[in-house]
Amino acid sequence: MSTEPETTEHAEPGTPGTTEADAARDTGTPPGPQDPAGADEAPGRDEADAAAGPAEAASPAGAAGHSGEPADGSPGAGDGESGETDPDGPEPPHASAGEADADGSEAGEARTAGGDGDGGGEDSGAVGADGGAAGGEGGELSEAEAELLAQRLERERIERRKAEKKGPITSGAKLSGQAADLLAAVRAVESGEKPAATVFGGPRPAPRRPAPEPVRRPQPVPAPAAPAAPAAETVQAVRRVLAEGDAPAALAPQAAAALGEGADERLRADPWQLLRVTGVRPEQADGFARALLGAECGPGDERRGRAVTGWLLEQAALAGHTALELPQLTAALARHGVPDPDAAVQSALAEGEALAFQDALDEPGTPAPPDDAAATGAEDGAEDERPVRVLIGLERYALAEESLADGLARLVDSVPARTAAEEDWERAAATAQGSAADLIRAVAAHALVLHTGGEAALAEPAALLRAAHGLGLRAWAATPSPAGRARFAALPGGPEASVATVTGLLAGSEGPGRDADGALDLDLLVVFDAPQLDVEAAALLTESLADGARLVLAGDPAVLWSVGPGRVFADLLAARICPHIASRRPDPGPLGELVSGIGAGELIQVRAPDKEVVIVPVRDAGEAVHRTVQLVADSVPRAIGVPSDETQVITPGHGGAVGTRALNAALKERLNPGPGRFGGFDPGDRVAYSPAPGRTLPGRVVKADADGLHLSCAGEAVVVPKDRVERCVRHGWALTAHQAVGGRWPAVVVVLPGDAAPVLSRPWVYTAFGRAERHLSVVHGVEQALPRAVAEVPAKPRTTRLPVLLAPQPATAG
Repeated sequence: MSTEPETTEHAEPGTPGTTEADAARDTGTPPGPQDPAGADEAPGRDEADAAAGPAEAASPAGAAGHSGEPADGSPGAGDGESGETDPDGPEPPHASAGEADADGSEAGEARTAGGDGDGGGEDSGAVGADGGAAGGEGGELSEAEAELLAQRLERERIERRKAEKKGPITSGAKLSGQAADLLAAVRAVESGEKPAATVFGGPRPAPRRPAPEPVRRPQPVPAPAAPAAPAAETVQAVRRVLAEGDAPAALAPQAAAALGEGADERLRADPWQLLRVTGVRPEQADGFARALLGAECGPGDERRGRAVTGWLLEQAALAGHTALELPQLTAALARHGVPDPDAAVQSALAEGEALAFQDALDEPGTPAPPDDAAATGAEDGAEDERPVRVLIGLERYALAEESLADGLARLVDSVPARTAAEEDWERAAATAQGSAADLIRAVAAHALVLHTGGEAALAEPAALLRAAHGLGLRAWAATPSPAGRARFAALPGGPEASVATVTGLLAGSEGPGRDADGALDLDLLVVFDAPQLDVEAAALLTESLADGARLVLAGDPAVLWSVGPGRVFADLLAARICPHIASRRPDPGPLGELVSGIGAGELIQVRAPDKEVVIVPVRDAGEAVHRTVQLVADSVPRAIGVPSDETQVITPGHGGAVGTRALNAALKERLNPGPGRFGGFDPGDRVAYSPAPGRTLPGRVVKADADGLHLSCAGEAVVVPKDRVERCVRHGWALTAHQAVGGRWPAVVVVLPGDAAPVLSRPWVYTAFGRAERHLSVVHGVEQALPRAVAEVPAKPRTTRLPVLLAPQPATAG
């Protein structure tokens, strides 16, 4: 299993060993010069195609040998999951689409051109710190402010949980007690000195009891327009320390924000604290430490081992893991030159920078206990041993996952409030059809229900909401993105007035508000696009529901998982702790048929009489860029009738000759040329704005003035301050699949360059192709790698604790 982040790229600005001038330079490989013959040939081919009739069938699998363009030469589009990153993700130099999302040899390392996730930004740490800078209209919170408030509330909850923990480990003390025993026991089992039954033979946990009502937070208050920046004196002091260690001065604001007051002294005392700055790698922190410490610096330094441990866990979180198995973590530490990985983990645990967990496993195929262990158990009257695994994780994700498990258990064990009579629920179900009726009946009897299906299946939760409103329930829908909110509100008969974003709902800027106890003031909450929920957002939602409230999680399980750590929806489906209603409503037309086949692992050939699906084979990167621009600017508007403004390009990654940077530069030159007077942007530019790590809002530039860059995102006005434009805003004619996952467009062009083959997977292809409503063009340069990815490459596994936390615990032997 790889812990390599799917969602970030190395930070270009301000990493040690680079200059400030280097930091500003785009490290993506520029598109190569087009072959004159190829450039001349493409337009000619387009004209020749104009005489041809519409394609009868289009199949990406068979695209290598022929072109299925529309009569006017409309090309196709492709997207690769693993190569992409969010605008808020660090970008590595010399990245190519083929590098992204490939399993690396080092656990937790971010070595890709940008995994298809959007887990971070070019300065995700800084973006997160500045997440409240975007302003909305009127008195409502902006997306960024809402995100900051939700994060602040999460931090408060974590602090409460920390205060409740018994027997905290004194900071700086050597590891002792249970943590030390745990690691020693693991080593004993691994070396064969002791069987697991004798080591972990303590009392078994009691069966899970219904979780108590969570402590309610007070009513949210509006967040400030922007978080307080580090004091100028602090930044200047950090800049002096960085200069002494030959590190780029551009890192000073980020380091000051990450380390807080006294950041300069902390860096002097422990130079490896520089790893807390997004984009800094261990070898760069080592160089900084050598410059500061001289002969005192060595690979076995306890401070180094502790810092690299935390860095690896952060990288694993960016790849979607909520924890790492101990052997994986120690192996990764060894690859990074830590001479005693066990001691490094112990030090991190002792300082409270990580937590250790022992999870029992009941996995098929687990080896039977040794004969001597079985004999010992028989003599002592003990139970047969159960396999265990030891996990190490960061506290924030560990607490979020445990809180989520408690909240879900509380919902499952609770009795839904009697807000309507049974006969009223049954009458409402009788008026619905098919699986919509099944969904209404399930919600009538259970507080937690899962619903799965494609885009057409959204009509069923919409029918549930209408039925709930008819019964007098306070029912709301929520979705992770504004694009998803707009999609649902646009459904025929969709409840436009009762749809919110998850961030706005939690912050109180959208939705019904909260009751006197701090719980959401509603009886039923339906969450769409639930696979996009990470563990922290899901934990906040479940904590915010009162006893008796109902929760429906709805989504398509075949799309890409969340950008943040965890796989909440998939883990819940696997746990089978609540009713699951699978929609029987298929997505219509050739596009629906194509995407449904991909979800089943087959890239089928579909009849496309109206050119719904078109394949455009290309030979190299230059031709791929040329054909993509031709499709968006000319072919699709002319042959399909979809204007350029409603056509979205999706590609595997940000870097490389056919990444988002190269494609956006070419598309801007054709569609909205201008000098880029404000940070490279002009009024009318399509953009992707990232108010916080992992969140992307497509929008358009309205104007620029002294206040910053004015954007329109999903109908809302946003102002991005000047100092955040470079980090938080990219051009948006071309996006990655993770950036596009919440939206749909009339026409989509998916670009699959030749170097994207190693990073393609079934979820990536399913997500990219599924963004098209009327027309899909695939610019196809990967030949047989596309059908092979659909048939053979599932989603990358993620290490999470939620399945174990949700599983019923065995009763203690008595």
